[in-house]
Amino acid sequence: MIKKYKVPTIEELFDAGVHFGHQIKRWNPGMEKYIYTVKKNIHIIDLEKTQILLEKAADFLFEQAKSGGKIILVGTKKQSREIIEI
Repeated sequence: MIKKYKVPTIEELFDAGVHFGHQIKRWNPGMEKYIYTVKKNIHIIDLEKTQILLEKAADFLFEQAKSGGKIILVGTKKQSREIIEI
């Protein structure tokens, strides 16, 4: 498969702050397997698992787009509005 995208490295994910999760009092038990540790009452996300699953999601989206499938992106925060508008 020829890929036209680049999945961020673990270092890039770390530099972007992707590893910061929610406060432990606001956690979702379904996310337990993706939590690496807890620091100062904040869940720290496992970036190795994140990178693997991000690549899997990117592969899926790439194949959908390649085959003419439709993709809808939904953002619930103001910060994501600009990047989602395509």
